[in-house]
Amino acid sequence: MNILTSRIEYAVGDASHSGYLAYDNEIAENRPGVIIVHEWWGLNDYIVRRAHMLAELGYVALAIDMYGGGRTASNPDEAGQLMTAVLNDMETGTAALRAGYQLLLDQPGVDTARSAAIGYCFGGAMVLQMARIGMPLKAVASFHGALGSFHTAEPGSIEAKILVCHGAADSMVTQAELDAFKQEMDTAKADYEVLLLDGARHGFSNPEADVNAEKYGIDLGYDAAADKKSWAALQALFKQVF
Repeated sequence: MNILTSRIEYAVGDASHSGYLAYDNEIAENRPGVIIVHEWWGLNDYIVRRAHMLAELGYVALAIDMYGGGRTASNPDEAGQLMTAVLNDMETGTAALRAGYQLLLDQPGVDTARSAAIGYCFGGAMVLQMARIGMPLKAVASFHGALGSFHTAEPGSIEAKILVCHGAADSMVTQAELDAFKQEMDTAKADYEVLLLDGARHGFSNPEADVNAEKYGIDLGYDAAADKKSWAALQALFKQVF
C-alpha cells in the first residue's frame, strides 16, 4: 500500500475551492471514487483522516470544500456563519456539489460508473441533497447529518442507495425530523436504510466531539462503538453497490 495525497484547487463559478485527494498508488486498475463532505468546521484534519481511511480500503477519496478557499472554522460562531451561507444559497451549494463530483470523475484511476458520497453533520445534509437531486451515485451515507430537505425528489428519481447513521440520543436532529425523512424517502420510493445507534449523540464519529462539547457547551459526544458500527455499515454498503 502506498497512499498518495494532494490538495487540488478547483473552481465553483468564480470562486476557488481546495479539495483533498487520497488514493493507493499501488492499485493499477480503475476503482470506485468516493466524495467526502465535511462537518460545519470545514475540511479539517478529521476529514483528511477519513479520506486516508477510504484510500486504505482501495477507493479514490476526494474530500471537497464547500466553503471555498479551504476555509475552516476555529469556533462554533465561525462554523455557523460558514454553514449558514451555504444553506441560505443552495443553488450555489448544489453547484459546489456538482463541481466536486465532476472533479472526482476527472481523477485518474476512478471508475466513473462507480461513485459514492459520504458526509458528516452538515456534510450529511449535503450528500443527501446529492441523492435527492438524482445525481448518478451508487450510494450516499450520512453520519449524524441534518435530514431536512432542500429538494423534493420525484418518485423513482433517487438513484443512490441511502444509508443514514443516526444517534438515538442526538438532540440536534430530532425524532420528528427522522420520521419526516423516512416518510419523504418512502414517498420518493428511495432505497434507504436508517441505522439507529443507541445512546449515541451528535458528532458520534468524531473523536474531537468530546473536546468541542466541553469547550463550547454543545451537546456533542464521541461514541467509539457507534463509530465502529457505522463505519462497518458503510463498508458493507460499498461492497453491495460496487
